[in-house]
Amino acid sequence: MSDADRDRLAALEKRIDQAKGAYAPRERTQDDRHFQAQLAWRMVLELVAGLMIGFGIGYGLDTLFGTMPIFLVLFVLAGFAAGVKTMLLSAKEMQEKAAAVVVDQQKED
Repeated sequence: MSDADRDRLAALEKRIDQAKGAYAPRERTQDDRHFQAQLAWRMVLELVAGLMIGFGIGYGLDTLFGTMPIFLVLFVLAGFAAGVKTMLLSAKEMQEKAAAVVVDQQKED
């Protein structure tokens, strides 16, 4: 084997090693492992907060006006709708962040 062939072979091995390194799985940190759970808890808390705020406003208005179930039901439903809307906005935000990470990884390759 000539020196030119050995140089080409060494260059090829170097490129293969670089390619293997580019697709090696990255190490997961403790934060990565619990990231999805944190997002799920955030969404649950947003929903519960909307319900509780709606309950509080509805109960307060019903107590004030003496019309017990009317405002309570209306504002609990409004609180639920607000909680779901906030959850959907959070989910959209998370998807946009995940898409940005994928785009950044593709740019690096």
